[in-house]
Amino acid sequence: MAAGAAPVVLTLAGTGTAAAGFEQATAVAEDAQSPGAGPGSPEWPAAEAPNVRPYHGIRIPEDTLSSLQWARPAPAPEYLSPVEELHTPVPVAPVPPIAPPPETLRFGDVQVEPPEWLPREHAIQLNDAAAVQEAGLATFLDSVGMERTRSDRVAGQTIGAAALGAAAGAAVASPFALIGAGAGGAMGLFIGMPFAPIGLAAVPVGAAYGAALMVAPLAVIGAGVGATVGAAQALTAPPRALGPAPQ
Repeated sequence: MAAGAAPVVLTLAGTGTAAAGFEQATAVAEDAQSPGAGPGSPEWPAAEAPNVRPYHGIRIPEDTLSSLQWARPAPAPEYLSPVEELHTPVPVAPVPPIAPPPETLRFGDVQVEPPEWLPREHAIQLNDAAAVQEAGLATFLDSVGMERTRSDRVAGQTIGAAALGAAAGAAVASPFALIGAGAGGAMGLFIGMPFAPIGLAAVPVGAAYGAALMVAPLAVIGAGVGATVGAAQALTAPPRALGPAPQ
């Protein structure tokens, strides 16, 4: 909820600043056009916005929920290297993130269709965050000597199983979340009532906080268990060759 609220707050703040600038510019223009405005009067400000840095990147298709310009396609699963000759971490090139399929939320090897109520901007943020975490894990596995197909498999299955575990933990905690939301909303009402009507905004905040207190611990535990199981399964998966053995 905090991640989703941040862009909204920044947008509202930026809108207020832009509106104030527009009103100020309008007042200057009216002064300049008023009778008696002579030489030396303020003029309409320049149309060029300051601090504009042009952005040159690849145009991502509209149905792709990602903003990572350097993402790569999902690796082919035909070959899987064995796990061998691991060593202490050494510097390696960063592994590029994996782009999600069109109109899909991708958490490692788990792919789901985004719900209709989820804004596109938030879906892009979720996909980008998951892809960056997966790429970071794959980079670390490369640094200890793991071959790329295996590091991709371990990173993708770890992130995917962690997402499933977090969802399962949140589902188990949902009955307790209702209790927490009720208690938090009541506390927000008690605190905000003396400052009504503005203080009533504390009611939904308290409800969300109370629900999060109940859901977050089980979601974190579920994510940890899922990540451990996913990593173990990916590490022990038997290697696969590209084709039949030579005659």
